[in-house]
Amino acid sequence: MALAGLSAVFLFEMLDNSILNVALPTIGRELQASTTALQWVTGSYAVVFGGLMLAFGAIADRFGRRRIMLIGLALLGVASLATAFVTTAEQLIAVRVAMGVAAAMTTPGSMALAFRLFDEDGLRVRATTLISTVGLVGLAIGPTAGGFVLAIAPWQVLLLVNVPIAALAIIGVRTGIAADNAADRHRDSLDIAGAVLGTATIVLALVAPTLFVNQGARSWAPWATTAAVAAGATLFVLRERSARYPLLDLKLVAHPLVASGLAFKAAAGLATAGLGYMVTLQLQLDWGWTPALAAIGMLPQVVVLIAGGALIRPLMQRVGLERAAWLSAATVVFGLAVYGLLSRFGYVWVAVALVLVAAGMRVVGVVAGTNVLRGLPSSRTTIGAALTDTATEVTSGAGIAVTGTILAALFTGDIATSSWSPQQTNEFREAVTIAGLTLTAVAAALVGWGIVRARRVTKHEATTPVAEAIPEHA
Repeated sequence: MALAGLSAVFLFEMLDNSILNVALPTIGRELQASTTALQWVTGSYAVVFGGLMLAFGAIADRFGRRRIMLIGLALLGVASLATAFVTTAEQLIAVRVAMGVAAAMTTPGSMALAFRLFDEDGLRVRATTLISTVGLVGLAIGPTAGGFVLAIAPWQVLLLVNVPIAALAIIGVRTGIAADNAADRHRDSLDIAGAVLGTATIVLALVAPTLFVNQGARSWAPWATTAAVAAGATLFVLRERSARYPLLDLKLVAHPLVASGLAFKAAAGLATAGLGYMVTLQLQLDWGWTPALAAIGMLPQVVVLIAGGALIRPLMQRVGLERAAWLSAATVVFGLAVYGLLSRFGYVWVAVALVLVAAGMRVVGVVAGTNVLRGLPSSRTTIGAALTDTATEVTSGAGIAVTGTILAALFTGDIATSSWSPQQTNEFREAVTIAGLTLTAVAAALVGWGIVRARRVTKHEATTPVAEAIPEHA
């Protein structure tokens, strides 16, 4: 029961945005959403999730992981039920914000609770592998399943499915996991100032590009927001360096293995989110595919994500952890570049991009996360897991924000309209190319920086046997 509950938590995290992407054109038409509003239907979840994860990780350490997870699951169920009453894009964005808060409350403690179940390392590895596999299957089949559901049911069903998932998780966690032990809780003071500064900085950084498009560069609002981002980031760093009990120990983040692993995860999150958002709009709005046909078009990604796991361990043993990390991250970037340059020339190039990005993400998801944990002391692996998820979610939000902002800037009229003029078609394709190449440049910079940081790894770390670092069934 415990494993079923924790697997349901991870399934929700991985399934949520992937299953909703395929419904964006339908949502845009039914709710008469603008390009910017459509962007924030998915982006708001990632922004809130990524911005609050570290804070709720720290709260869970102090007040109990099981308790915070159960509260988050209850919030998830209520927010998902509210989808049935949504009539405007703004209401849907509010629901997505609430679901982002719920995800931030439940995700950081999921692996820690899995470790609590068993004392033997082999069983812990098997439990972690099972939970991760369930989540990965959700990520892989989400777009395809969503497309077929839209053929027979309204789009609200895609979010209402979270209600039984939340119920299963609550039952599993309550009945299968013992209550939090007071002796196991962290007693250090909570860094409230650091949590507020970090969350505010992340949110404002993702809002600023949209303000530049909506209000123009001559308006004071986007420039004031940008200045607030710079000030918030500076204050956050100063706070974390001076706090007795910081929310995030910057010395740990600066460790070569941690820094490089986070950079590779960030690059993959940026590319994957941006690609998923653009492919969904292109297949249905530009090419006129039905949601079901678009779901079939995503199958190359599904196959690689599910079947590619068998190649991870042999690759690690052949090239080593560090090389596998940057090779897989570079593959993600290359796939995004293929999409940005060639997607307008036919589906075959879209399929190639999906395969490359999925293959790279399948490997980097295991390797980069493992490297982050290898670079941390054993007492800080929980914050390491939260860091990797935060890097992925924040950059996912950034990928959607950048893509949506460029589309809003270049596309005239309502993007969710049933028919485009030739001018609008050209505008969309130009926007896709610019957005794809912009994300490629940023992701490539992250990978390059990660490679530079990885070269500073000590000889001892670089020669850690692969078999000790990668679970047998990863």
